[in-house]
Amino acid sequence: MGKQIVLSKTVYELCRENPEIIDIMKELGFTSITSPAMLNTAGRYMTIPKGAAMKGIDLEKIKEAFRQKGYEVIE
Repeated sequence: MGKQIVLSKTVYELCRENPEIIDIMKELGFTSITSPAMLNTAGRYMTIPKGAAMKGIDLEKIKEAFRQKGYEVIE
């Protein structure tokens, strides 16, 4: 089984499972994800779809970026 990203999980959960996600999200415009304080506070309730909506980043662009990095995107 390859790498998976489950969009219903919080950003905190995803980054704990696979720290590589932090770099991918940073490249997509989620610059505050590199702050441990932000990850440990907002990241505990924020999901990628919620964050995308707040930042105005197209969710399809995010999904495609993860697919290009070898992830299976689970909604």
